[in-house]
Amino acid sequence: MSTADFLRRLPSAALDFQRQENIWTRLHIDLPLLLLLLALTAFGLVVLYSAGGAEFYYVKRQAIFFAMGYVLMFTIAQVNLSFLMRWSWVLYLIGIGLLVAVLFMGVGAKGAQRWLEIGGFRFQPSEVLKIAMPLTIASYLSRRMLPPKFKYIFVSLVIVILPSFLILRQPDLGTSLLIAMSGLIVLFMAGLPWSYIFSALGLVVASAWPAWHFMLHDYQRTRVLTLLNPEADKLGAGWNIIQSKTAIGSGGISGKGWLKGTQSQLDFLPESHTDFIIAVLAEEFGLEGVLCLIGLYVLVLTRGLMIAASSQKTFGRLVAGSITFTLFVYIFVNIGMVSGLLPVVGVPLPFISHGGTSLLTLMMGFGLLMAVATEERRVSLD
Repeated sequence: MSTADFLRRLPSAALDFQRQENIWTRLHIDLPLLLLLLALTAFGLVVLYSAGGAEFYYVKRQAIFFAMGYVLMFTIAQVNLSFLMRWSWVLYLIGIGLLVAVLFMGVGAKGAQRWLEIGGFRFQPSEVLKIAMPLTIASYLSRRMLPPKFKYIFVSLVIVILPSFLILRQPDLGTSLLIAMSGLIVLFMAGLPWSYIFSALGLVVASAWPAWHFMLHDYQRTRVLTLLNPEADKLGAGWNIIQSKTAIGSGGISGKGWLKGTQSQLDFLPESHTDFIIAVLAEEFGLEGVLCLIGLYVLVLTRGLMIAASSQKTFGRLVAGSITFTLFVYIFVNIGMVSGLLPVVGVPLPFISHGGTSLLTLMMGFGLLMAVATEERRVSLD
């Protein structure tokens, strides 16, 4: 029986399903991941409307960035993994060059010099490294025998340390650690021996004292001390975290209702539309709303891990795994700092916090996940 005869004998429902599957395959889109991202997008815009004072200003801006982000995601999803392997180094070097440019011609704000302004458009070059770092480390290690030998581990660490140091000079400790983490996650997934991991942890502990006295800036030490005792400066450094914890606690199980939060609507909660937006969610929708958001995050992370596990190429597995675990780190750090478990480091909550550059970078990461997810199907279609 020929393929055409077999298809003619299939029930109409089966034929419809096959046509639908071919559509998503040819678009290089992972449908389960796309539906989860759309749910997070809708969730984020609803919360952002309340966090922005029940006005559409931030919602409109964020909707535009979402539209740009989805276009960017769909575009990157069409790119072949072999192309990404070849050109990852170019993206990495461009990122390094932009970070060097920040040191000499960067735009300052709030005591930090982290931005470049070109043609009236301001952006953070460190965002480029959030994508370039895992791509570059994955490209380097996937061409070698795994688990990696010491010399390959050393080169990987140099690749990680260089941009992390430049970002630390801006100063931006939080972003520096997050970008370093995205590279180290790839190294861990490549089979880094546990003896090296425990040795690195011991080195971190041993360097804590000199780092505290000679490397951290005054405001960074203040953040750590505020974490331990925010009530020591209730109207100063401790204000943010005190108001955040008050908002979270006052929401209870079911919350006060949409647009009915007092801490956010009366402007007691600072940065309510950016870093501390989950406190708005907790106050208005309660524990139930927070668990709903966490549930969506868990589904996205699970899908990312499934994509990584199903990839037939080492490069694809390393890239997908790194992007997925890095997303987890961003979620964990934001929720941890807002709830008073971690120092405040200025990390936005993915898909919920207002922000343009960070959102576009996030969508680029999901575009890479789409590219990995459709890798085998792309080969079969070609």
